Amino acid sequence: MLSAVKKEKIIETDISHFSKKGNGLGEIEVPFTIPGDRVIAAKNGKKGRLKEILRPSSDRITARCEHFGSCGGCRWQQMPYEKQLFYKEEMVKNWFKDLIEPSTGFSPIIPCDPPWNYRNKMEFSFSSSRSKEKHLGLIMEGSRGKVFTLNECHLCPEWFVQVKKSVQTWWEQSRLEGYHPYSDEGTLRTLTLREGVRSKEKMVMLTVSGNPKFSMKEEEIKEFVNCVRETVDVTSIFLQIHQIKKGTPTQFFEMHLYGKETITETLFVQENRLDFVISPTAFFQPNTRQAEKLYTKAIELADISKDSIVYDLYCGTGTLGISSSKFAGQVIGIELSPESTLDAKENVKNNGCLNVRIETGAVEKKLAELRNHHEIPDPDIVFIDPPRVGLDPLALRCLIELKPKKIVSISCNPVTQAENIKELVSKGWQMDSIQPVDQFPHTAHIENIVILSERNERP
Repeated sequence: MLSAVKKEKIIETDISHFSKKGNGLGEIEVPFTIPGDRVIAAKNGKKGRLKEILRPSSDRITARCEHFGSCGGCRWQQMPYEKQLFYKEEMVKNWFKDLIEPSTGFSPIIPCDPPWNYRNKMEFSFSSSRSKEKHLGLIMEGSRGKVFTLNECHLCPEWFVQVKKSVQTWWEQSRLEGYHPYSDEGTLRTLTLREGVRSKEKMVMLTVSGNPKFSMKEEEIKEFVNCVRETVDVTSIFLQIHQIKKGTPTQFFEMHLYGKETITETLFVQENRLDFVISPTAFFQPNTRQAEKLYTKAIELADISKDSIVYDLYCGTGTLGISSSKFAGQVIGIELSPESTLDAKENVKNNGCLNVRIETGAVEKKLAELRNHHEIPDPDIVFIDPPRVGLDPLALRCLIELKPKKIVSISCNPVTQAENIKELVSKGWQMDSIQPVDQFPHTAHIENIVILSERNERP
């Protein structure tokens, strides 16, 4: 017997603060609300859906984007930028409140200027509805993967939206369907666009299903390439095949369709010019100008000397390690992604960094291997910039065993960062300073730098 569909419970609530995800919190969590709002919401468990604003907060302004309130990307376009910075600072202070000592320095958040059109990478999703409508855009808030057709986005360069619209037109005129992960049917998965902000080079990558029943024909691939080239002066076009098979690891295969195999980006860190190559799947900080501020501040706080041995763990394409190598004796970078380490080695060569060594592998395994064979000296300073989930227990234990004099922790998730640092503090380090950086205006995401040093006496 089918259970009855639960009716939504309609409530009124005052929003007093923010959740970890940046949603307004009152009696329940309500996306797109801010402290000071009084709202009507449809309640479903501890979370609600905004139905009406009865009394707006004095901080509320009109959002710039037409998709605000349905798109799952931005949360805070309805607040002045200065207020966003205030709340981000307060959130970091709250997450670290049990760790902050009288001697711990807390610096004001570093703003993003300008706070619009700052992203150098975006990924748009394809989706075919049951009624055969074709959508290419971003994921709707609270929809469990439902995609809406994007018309504008103020976080990325204008050409991203232009290409997205052209590809949508090409798709609507084709026989191809959006990929359905549960059935492993359909062809088109995502459209990824990247830009070198300083070089103005443009990269486009189409990701498709690896199911041979739904592969693209040669003529369809040519049509896609022509569609992109007719829209913008593109530098590089790739096709990525995303193959899944029950019982085997997911595999990715790349086909270079047009132009160069990489794009380039330039960073200015501590007055040094550094040039980087970026492959289609390699990680690079998605906000170029803020990455410069982030790395400049991290290196400044690390207080590196010309004799320092620096480890750059989770080094990606080597940006931070290469930036710090101008001030250090030796830098050892470790990264899991083979594509990223290939780029990192190329970047080391291009920037003439003779004192940088890049290794491929999981941080905890590669460190153990290198140290067991006495291939690398012990570190004075360790940079860690792990994934959002933070350091896993094995990597954390490995970091503790290294016993560096200083740890520079950089994280895009201060919540997991605080959990890791709590463990480090219990093992003999002290938290010297905290420096938040706003990498992603109009969202609740925060980049955060924490400096730890050895205590005189270990517990």
